[in-house]
Amino acid sequence: MSRFLHTMLRVGDLQRSVDFYTKLLGMKELRRRDVPEGKYTLVFVGYDDEDSSAVVELTYNYGVDHYDQGTAFGHLAVGVPDVKATCDALRAGGAKITREPGPVKFGTTIIAFVEDPDGYKIELIQRA
Repeated sequence: MSRFLHTMLRVGDLQRSVDFYTKLLGMKELRRRDVPEGKYTLVFVGYDDEDSSAVVELTYNYGVDHYDQGTAFGHLAVGVPDVKATCDALRAGGAKITREPGPVKFGTTIIAFVEDPDGYKIELIQRA
């Protein structure tokens, strides 16, 4: 059976990104692999183990401190119990909220958007 495994994001400061996803979004660091011969480090973060859940792979290429974002990538989505409280906590942690909590256009689902330290957009979707 096929299933979605992970999304890879290239990051400019590995620890800054790990801190954002673990300390602010509440994910766990699942595993880390440093590959000096390839000049990169991978860190996998997620809410559950990789055997049962899709995760985010943070890729740091030695010596690259930022990437230009293209127009094809949209966003990651994270379900949270309370979007407003999550935004308040993220903002207190220094995160940039790019769309304040409120209903989705033409709907009732409560959403918001936050940017990670590298500018990747994350949609927060309220889930009971």
